[in-house]
Amino acid sequence: MKKLFALILAGALAASSLTACGSTAVVAVPQPEATTPPAAEPARESTPESSGAAVKTGFYLGTDISGSKSAAAEEAGVAQANLELVAVTLTDEGVIDECVIDAIQSKINFDATGAITTDLTAPVLSKNELGDGYGMKKASAIGKEWNEQVQALADYVEGKTLEEIRGIVVTEEGKAGEADLAASVTISIAGYLDAIEQAAANATHFGAQQGDTLVLTTATDIAGSKDAGPEGDGTAQTYATVAAITLNGDVITSCIIDAVQADVNFDTTGTITTDLTAPVLSKNALGDDYGMKKASAIGKEWYEQAAAFSAYVVGKTPEEVSGIAVNEKGGAADADLAASVTISIGQFQALVAKAGA
Repeated sequence: MKKLFALILAGALAASSLTACGSTAVVAVPQPEATTPPAAEPARESTPESSGAAVKTGFYLGTDISGSKSAAAEEAGVAQANLELVAVTLTDEGVIDECVIDAIQSKINFDATGAITTDLTAPVLSKNELGDGYGMKKASAIGKEWNEQVQALADYVEGKTLEEIRGIVVTEEGKAGEADLAASVTISIAGYLDAIEQAAANATHFGAQQGDTLVLTTATDIAGSKDAGPEGDGTAQTYATVAAITLNGDVITSCIIDAVQADVNFDTTGTITTDLTAPVLSKNALGDDYGMKKASAIGKEWYEQAAAFSAYVVGKTPEEVSGIAVNEKGGAADADLAASVTISIGQFQALVAKAGA
């Protein structure tokens, strides 16, 4: 029934994250003997890789702006936001079933008059999306690009318990201290090991199974940035929306969506006025402190609406999620979805679409 229901609503609904597992079946409707029954659409089948054993899906998003610096007479200032992303699936016994690691580095330059000099329309890609374009390979002692090294680290922790991961030897520089891991990973891993542990600590049963495909998708822009001027400080703003999604074939089995807004303010002399040591929390981490609930027509905070959207898309394909209808404001056009999600869902849909690409 889920499949049939989803197909009927696909042109009029809106959604973009997931949190439970769903398989669908087509129910044949009896036809009169004189009528040739229409061909039933085949039910979705589980992929051979899926074992049916339930696993938890966990996600971690960490943001750091401490690499930012003020402008000087002959040197541009930079607002730098480093985002660390880790998604895992975890068995009830605490074993990592699958792990994906990614990162985003956003740099916005401004001069000593407080004017932004970076093209704010330029795309901001994650390091995995950049691939060889990130440019680490030529300087790597092992000839490996960043995305190749974090993939090697992810492969290394899969099948290990959290206790075993905590036992991985790390040097004083934060690098791999075990010869077999150091042969394929020369970047600092200490932060990623901590992030894996935090992702696992956040893991919940949303519907994923062992053997499902785990993906991380991101969408980042800097268009909200502005120059400093008589009216006040300038702002270098990095806004990223991210999703951790599991798929059984082309069917979504779990989804977690989060977002972070990293602002670095500066005055008309190009001097940064933001405390660069202050934590930059994601919207899910902020929870009720994000402050949307009091202005929400349905009394729901951002994280609650993102979770509701995520639950709504479980059991659907990315193509079906892309087909969900939106109103003129970008919100859900369907009354059922709009009852729990009033924020714009276009970015959520785009993240799910990238997962199925």
